[in-house]
Amino acid sequence: MIRVQTIASLELPELAPYRTLRRAAEHEALGIFVAEGDKVVRRLLESNFGVVSVLLLENRLAEFEPLLRARPEVEISVFAVTKKSVLEELVGFELFQGVLAIGKIPSVVTLEKVLADSRRPRLFAAVDGLTSAENIGLLVRNCAAFGTQALIVGETCPSPFLRRAVRNSMGTIFQLPVVASANLVQSLKELRAHGIRCLAAHPHTEKKFLSQTNFTGDCCLVFGSEGKGLSPAVLAACDEAVAIPMADGVDSLNVGAAAAVFLYEASRQRWKS
Repeated sequence: MIRVQTIASLELPELAPYRTLRRAAEHEALGIFVAEGDKVVRRLLESNFGVVSVLLLENRLAEFEPLLRARPEVEISVFAVTKKSVLEELVGFELFQGVLAIGKIPSVVTLEKVLADSRRPRLFAAVDGLTSAENIGLLVRNCAAFGTQALIVGETCPSPFLRRAVRNSMGTIFQLPVVASANLVQSLKELRAHGIRCLAAHPHTEKKFLSQTNFTGDCCLVFGSEGKGLSPAVLAACDEAVAIPMADGVDSLNVGAAAAVFLYEASRQRWKS
């Protein structure tokens, strides 16, 4: 059931999550996240994730109503705004598509559950030391695109449920299991104990290039930060380091681009075999 309410006051208590879009810590403490934009909100409504409310322009309600009525929640609050300027006054920045939603962060996904639920040959990804929520979202999108079964996010990375991360994932975060690791080094050791090779994406190795690496067995591809790469401890916890061959004068790629290259090669080898 949906409860549609045309906004007459921007001070309604129920609108608090939309007034605090830049206060991510508050959202995380409440166990909620923000979905922004047409495709992301649609994918949220089509997913198994819990939905708290939707905020949109009144003239767009008919587009989303079938998805809203198909939801299992007893009630979803839908806040309709007549003018885009009012919507932007509420959230505090310019919105291009005029639709947002508040979803519920899912319960914790453990490494043990991912191992139990994943089919072989397993393909996982892990990330260490990222600072950009946008890059986390892009990495999630890459993982979903190339059939990765889970993403392990190290303790030095931002949450993949930050608004900008969810937006950059284009809603693929709703279909990819994400493990929030409290100790990435320990998580990699656990994977290796289960026979899963941990391969570090490391641009400064001359020992092995991407095309020389076998990705057809169980493996986890480990990616580092935009600036410093993998920490020494995480690098040491991997089985081996692998590099993308590049032209002289270029020593690295953005983590999103590097992940796309690695994951494509892993998928290509698996499709071929």
